Amino acid sequence: MELVDYVSTFICVAPDSAAIAGVAPASDGEKPTVASAMFDMLMSAPPYTYRSSDVIFTVWADRNDVPAETRPEVWPTFFQGPHVCLRSSELGKKFGWGIHADADGRLAVYAVGTPEYAALAAGFSRDGSPVKVTRALRSGRALTARL
Repeated sequence: MELVDYVSTFICVAPDSAAIAGVAPASDGEKPTVASAMFDMLMSAPPYTYRSSDVIFTVWADRNDVPAETRPEVWPTFFQGPHVCLRSSELGKKFGWGIHADADGRLAVYAVGTPEYAALAAGFSRDGSPVKVTRALRSGRALTARL
């Protein structure tokens, strides 16, 4: 697994998100946005198919027109440098989707306001095992009191 993969973790929507339900991100013109590409990838496969590293790499490779036959060669080089993680995804910051990584690091998305989202946000996976709960990153800087 790569350093961007989560295990037994639920990423709740950001604290400053106004989302009250999960909304599918729309593409922006000819190319899908990063959020819509991530969403489409996760929703087009059965839940718990992909890891975070699969999603991050595939979306990057698709957006940069990396040929399928060279992707296995590019993968190790891609992950040598720092990368954003799913906590910075617009899925949790703007579109109302929580992201659950199971014990094997495989992902599923759950809309805010659903019973599944609520259970995961309370720290319990579908099988009752505990999950670490974290939040998507804020869209803007948190307001801080100045002394």
